[in-house]
Amino acid sequence: MAKKKNEKSSGKPARKPNAVVAFLTNETFLFIVGFLLITLTAYLIYACYSFLSTSAADQSLLDGGSSGQSRGFSNGAGSLGARAARFLVNDCFGLATFFLLAFLLLAGLKLVRAYKIAIGKWFVSCVFLTIWFSLFLGYVCYPFYEGSSYYWGGLHGYNIGRWLEQQVGAPGVWLILLVTAVLFFIYLSTQTVIWVRGLLGLRFMPKRKPKPVKETKEEPIPFTVDTPATSPSDEDIPFEIEPPQVENSFSEAEDLPSEPETTDETVFEIDDELPEGSEAYEGTIQTPYNPKLDLENYKLPTLDLLKYYDGSNEPTIDMEEQTANKNKIVETLRSFGIEISSIKATPGPTVTLYEITPAQGVRISKIRNLEDDIALSLAALGIRIIAPIPGKGTIGIEVPNSNPKIVSMQSIIGSKKFQESTFDLPIALGKTITNEVFMVDLCKMPHLLVAGATGQGKSVGLNAIITSLLYKKHPAELKFVLVDPKKVEFSIYESLENHFLAKLPDSGEAIITDVSKVVQTLNSLCVEMDSRYDLLKKAEVRNVKEYNEKFINRKLNPNNGHRYMPYIVVIIDEFGDLIMTAGREVELPIARIAQLARAVGIHMVIATQRPTTNIITGTIKANFPARIAFRVSAMIDSRTILDRPGANQLIGRGDMLFLQGEAPVRIQCAFVDTPEVENMVKYIARQQSYPTAFLLPEPINEGGGSDLSDVDMGKLDPLFEEAARLIVVHQSGSTSLIQRKFAIGYNRAGRLMDQLEKAGIVGAIEGSKPREVLCATETDLEMKLNNIR
Repeated sequence: MAKKKNEKSSGKPARKPNAVVAFLTNETFLFIVGFLLITLTAYLIYACYSFLSTSAADQSLLDGGSSGQSRGFSNGAGSLGARAARFLVNDCFGLATFFLLAFLLLAGLKLVRAYKIAIGKWFVSCVFLTIWFSLFLGYVCYPFYEGSSYYWGGLHGYNIGRWLEQQVGAPGVWLILLVTAVLFFIYLSTQTVIWVRGLLGLRFMPKRKPKPVKETKEEPIPFTVDTPATSPSDEDIPFEIEPPQVENSFSEAEDLPSEPETTDETVFEIDDELPEGSEAYEGTIQTPYNPKLDLENYKLPTLDLLKYYDGSNEPTIDMEEQTANKNKIVETLRSFGIEISSIKATPGPTVTLYEITPAQGVRISKIRNLEDDIALSLAALGIRIIAPIPGKGTIGIEVPNSNPKIVSMQSIIGSKKFQESTFDLPIALGKTITNEVFMVDLCKMPHLLVAGATGQGKSVGLNAIITSLLYKKHPAELKFVLVDPKKVEFSIYESLENHFLAKLPDSGEAIITDVSKVVQTLNSLCVEMDSRYDLLKKAEVRNVKEYNEKFINRKLNPNNGHRYMPYIVVIIDEFGDLIMTAGREVELPIARIAQLARAVGIHMVIATQRPTTNIITGTIKANFPARIAFRVSAMIDSRTILDRPGANQLIGRGDMLFLQGEAPVRIQCAFVDTPEVENMVKYIARQQSYPTAFLLPEPINEGGGSDLSDVDMGKLDPLFEEAARLIVVHQSGSTSLIQRKFAIGYNRAGRLMDQLEKAGIVGAIEGSKPREVLCATETDLEMKLNNIR
C-alpha cells in the first residue's frame, strides 16, 4: 500500500519503453548476436589463415568461377571460406585483415559480457592498424604481387600506395607512414611525446652539474651563504621556485579504470548436516557471493558529466608576481632587522608558499609577530605564517595568488591518484599548495567535523565528499543518511533514494528535513550498530571489512542472520540548528555512534556554520579527530575547530585547513557546481535500482522498549484502539507508522507500541526487523479488545 501511495503522490505518468529499443537492448538478444559474431569471426580467421598456405592450390578453382564442391578446395574452410578469404585478403586489406577480424572477435566478447572492453578505443586502434599495415605492406611488397597467389597488402594497399607515390613521391609516402604511426602512438599513450622529445634531443631546461660533496654526508646541503659585514642586496639571496606537480589524469570517460569482474551468484543451498548455530559454516556452493548481482549492470558515473575548466589541471607560474612578492618579503623583514639566507616559492592553485631560511641568531617569534606587517606590504588578505614548518628547518609564509585558479572536480576525479585509489571510502577534497590531489580515507578518519562561516564553501565541500563516494562505490557497498534542516542542500539527491539512501521504515522521504525525526534516525542507527556488533561477535571478526570478506567467501550462514553489510555514511548539515532544537537528545546518540560505530562501517560527517563551544562541545571534539575548517571570522572560532588559530586567516571561496594529526594542511577545495551534481544524479537515477531504499531498524523506545512492567493497561491511550486497528490492517508493527498516521510525537507513539505489545497485539522488538503482528484478522483483534475492556 505504501508503494501505491508513493506512486500516486509522485504524480508522474509511467513512461512506456519503446518496444524496438527494449528488444535491441535485451540481454538475451545481445548474447545471441555476440555468440553468432564470435562464431562467424572464428570461421573467417581460420579461413584466412588456411588461405595463406592453400591459395596457390585453389587458384584455378577461384579464378574459374566454378562453384565446385567443398571437397575440391584445399582450404580447410571449404569453398565458401576460400572465397571469403580471397575477398578479404586479396581484394581488400591483405594480411592486415586479421586486425579487423580481431576487432569483430572483441566486439562479440563484449556483447556476451565475457570481458569489459573499451570498445571505442579498440575500434579506432584496429581500423587504423588495418589501413596502415595494408598501405605499408601493399607499398613495400608490391614487386612480389606478380606471380603470387595472395597479396600481402591487398588491392587496397597496392592502389593507395601507387596513388600516393604519384602525388608525393616515395619519400612522401614514407613520411606519411612515419607521421601517422607517431600520431597513433600518441593516441595510445601521452608518454610518446616524452619519448619523441628525448629522441629529437630537445632540452627546455639546462641541466646543472651537481657540486662534489664529501662521502661522509648523507645529503648535500643545497647552498651555504656567508653573512657579509654589509647587508646583502635582494639579488644576493638565493631564490628558487619549485614547479607545481601535474597530476596524471584520464581525459575520457571510457579511459577510466573499470571495476573488476565479479562472478555471478549461484543459488544458495544449506548443508543439512551442519549443526545449528555453528559459525564455522561451509556452504555446498563454493562460488563467492556477489553483493552487486542485483544491480550487476550498474555503471559508475562517467567523467564527462563534470565540467571541464580550461587550465584547471595545468598550473602556471607568474614569474613577475613571484619575484615581486619575494622582494617585498625580504624588504619587510630587513626593515625590522631580520636577515634571511634563502627563500623558496612553491606556487599552488590559489596560494603560494614562500619558505624562508632565517640567518643565524634570528628568533622565530620575531618573524611570527610580523604577520600583519607582511600582509600590509603585500596588500593581500589571508597571509599565514607557519613557524616553523613541521619536518623542515624553514619558516613558511602563505600568500594568496593575485589570479587564483579553479580546482575543478573533473580534474580531481579524473586524476590517476583518485582512479587508482584503493581506499575503502575515498574522499578527494581538492589540491594542496604543491598542486597535488589531496585524498583521505573516511574509514580511517573515522568521522569528520566540517565548520566554517556562511558562504565560505562548506556546502560545496559536502557535495565534493558525496561526489567522490558516488564516483567510486556501487549501491550495494554504500548507503547515505542525509540530514538537511535547511531542506534545500541535499534535495538534489532525492532521486537516488532506491540506489544509495537509507531511511526509517514507513518514512515518507529518505532525506531528513524534519528536526524531530533526527533523534529517531540516530537511535535507529544505534540499533543497527548494536545489531552489526552482534553479528561480528558471532563471526569472530573485528571489523566490517573482515566480516564482509568472510560472508562473500560463504563462511557465514545467512539462516543464522548473517548478511552483507554496506558502509553507512551519515551526513548532517546545520548541526548547530539540531543542537538548538533537540539539544542533548541529539548529542548523546551522535557521541555513541562516533565512539563505537567505526568497526561496523558507520561513519559520520557533521557540518555547522556556528563553530561555538556550545555547538562543538568537548564530547563532539573528542570523537571527531578529523576536522575541516573553512574561513571563520574570529580566532576563537578557529581555536574551537582546530584547537589553534589559522582558519581566521583563510581567504574564503573553498580555501580550507584539514586537520588529522599534528599539523593542519591547507587545501583548495574542489569546486562542483549544481548542474554537475544534477548530471551525475540523473545518470545514476536512470539506471536500475533496488525496489526500496535501504531500511534502517526500528528505533528502541527511550524507556527501554522491552520492560513492560511500567505499562499500566488501566490507563490506555485514547488512540489505543485506532492504533491497534491500523497495525492489524497494515500488518506492520511500526512506531513510525503510528506517528505518521496520527501526527503524534515519537514518545507517545512509543508508549502506544508498548501498550500494544503488553496487550498481545504485536510482538517484541526484533532488532532491525519490524515487530510481528500477532493478530492475523480484525476478528482476532476484536476478541482481544473485548478482553481488555
